[in-house]
Amino acid sequence: MSLASRVANLFSSGTSTTQQDRNDFGFVDDGVPARKQTFADVKLGTRRVRSDTMASKAIEEEEESRPPYIHSMIAGGIGGTTGDLLMHSLDTVKTRQQGDPHFPPKYTTMASSYSTILRQEGVRRGLYGGWLPALLGSFPGTIIFFGAYEYSKRHMIDFGITPTMAYLTSGFLADFAASFVYVPSEVLKTRLQLQGRYNNPFFQSGYNYKGTLHAVRTIVRQEGFSALFYGYKATIFRDLPFSALQFTFYEQGQTWAQKWKQSRDIGLPLELLTGAAAGGLAGVITCPLDVVKTRIQTQINPSAEPVVKKTPAHPALSSEVVSSAKSSLRQQIRSISTSSPSTHTPRPGSINLDTSSVFTGLKLIYKTEGVAGGFRGVGPRFVWTSVQSGCMLFLYQKILRQLEIYAASSNYESAV
Repeated sequence: MSLASRVANLFSSGTSTTQQDRNDFGFVDDGVPARKQTFADVKLGTRRVRSDTMASKAIEEEEESRPPYIHSMIAGGIGGTTGDLLMHSLDTVKTRQQGDPHFPPKYTTMASSYSTILRQEGVRRGLYGGWLPALLGSFPGTIIFFGAYEYSKRHMIDFGITPTMAYLTSGFLADFAASFVYVPSEVLKTRLQLQGRYNNPFFQSGYNYKGTLHAVRTIVRQEGFSALFYGYKATIFRDLPFSALQFTFYEQGQTWAQKWKQSRDIGLPLELLTGAAAGGLAGVITCPLDVVKTRIQTQINPSAEPVVKKTPAHPALSSEVVSSAKSSLRQQIRSISTSSPSTHTPRPGSINLDTSSVFTGLKLIYKTEGVAGGFRGVGPRFVWTSVQSGCMLFLYQKILRQLEIYAASSNYESAV
């Protein structure tokens, strides 16, 4: 066969392809010539397929990691309440330190404060004073928090917002939703923590409530219902950024840990580490807000002069009893911290801010005490936030998995 014949046979075989071949290599369905597919097209097509596969896989993993809202709320409520109660004694010690009206202060170092309160007042009315309002506020508060957090996070991610921004915004919204529950409970809890025993002979705090119910009645009668929300704005200014940063760090830490372990189950050490690191880092960053909040809430307002309507009939005793009543009521409305962890202990000579503005307080502290003034108590705050966050988030994940197993087994039994 000549060279010309071979060339002719080559072209004839090339033109004897099927309609599908022409569609793939040179024509479209309507017979119009199409651009030839190059190697770059093949490579880009492969990348596109891989990208689509990875995206669909990420969506599937995201859907699988989304527990029912009721599971998140139950797990969050139990985990958050357990973490708060575990650290309640530390919070009591710090509340005594920051609210101590005596000079020199009775409670100084953490170890000596623990031993003093335990020896003089015991566990239930001493180190765990105020545990009932803490429990009553923490459980519903964390239920609301985790429900609002999961709801807003999922909807924002589905809407196309980047995960980091979704975590940050969801933390803000969730803490705001829960604040209407936990702030009043913190007012009661902190006053009972500072008071200790009823008629406490070892520490004069300015408060003397028989219990939680008596505290509610006394506060509402003497100071008004709004006193249960005292320090709300300052608490929001600190807790909203803290929760937003805490859950942003936690979600990112979980993502890194799962990628490293190639599994959703990252194990006990990493579960504790991611939760503790998230809470501790957020606590350090928001420490200046904690300092100014505590300064605002612990300063005594000298202009707060309650009016005493009834005076004794005997004129000789009138002035003495009136002044005593005024002093007692003035002590009863002493402004103290209303949100755990109360970790800042004002040192003797610390400037009285004389303001309710958080931003003005930050400026005054910076001008008079420098940057270090905004980070007073950063060590105890780091310990409190890291341990509480680690316990809460570890229990949250553990309970979620148990609820998932229980739900799966229940569905299997009902199907059988």
